Amino acid sequence: MATILTIETSTNVCSVAVAEDNHVIFHQEDMEGPSHAVQCGVFVQDALSFAESHAIPLDAVAVSEGPGSYTGLRIGVSMAKGVAYGRNVPLISIPTLELMCVPVLLYHEEIPEDSLLVPMIDARRMEVYAAVYDRSLKRVRDICPDIVTADTYASYLDRGPVVFFGNGADKTKSVIQHPNAIFIDGIHPLASNAGPLAEMRFRRNEFADTAYFEPFYLKEFQATKSKPLL
Repeated sequence: MATILTIETSTNVCSVAVAEDNHVIFHQEDMEGPSHAVQCGVFVQDALSFAESHAIPLDAVAVSEGPGSYTGLRIGVSMAKGVAYGRNVPLISIPTLELMCVPVLLYHEEIPEDSLLVPMIDARRMEVYAAVYDRSLKRVRDICPDIVTADTYASYLDRGPVVFFGNGADKTKSVIQHPNAIFIDGIHPLASNAGPLAEMRFRRNEFADTAYFEPFYLKEFQATKSKPLL
């Protein structure tokens, strides 16, 4: 087991948490953003002070890798790299869309067992960034920029229940009206939900290269020459 500091800044929500042995022992969140440039450093300092005051050594830093806000990800990743370098601990990257699935799986037992999960991040107009996961968090379809129409996810909806959530899902309700579509409101990527994903990667030694790690907005948009999200 490990003690991991987690930073999440991919959307308007800024959050920082510390998980020890996969249990959240500290977390702070700001839902009123974006104010990451102000809040992220304060939250991280508070988290490190909490750990030090309880004589808890830090084993790793985890950061949400996107997709998401250009500015938010830049701030979060820079902060995570700084702490990882300064504390000489490894860096763990967490896919933002995978992170969004965690509260759905933990707190929404009412969804059918055979459901597919489609976390969505708003990309303005009728565009979203989305992926498709099964309930074991195996990725059924990779992260893609989608222009949402009634047919965008029809091949999955025709086979069974599909759960849509995230800040990109709200605007799709009027477009996706398939009987197998399920919408869950109020799902945000939060550092306090990242513990299980970060712990799993820590046990597997799945670490990012602290010197060269870049979040989704850089890797994807350098390849596609598209404009950054937000």
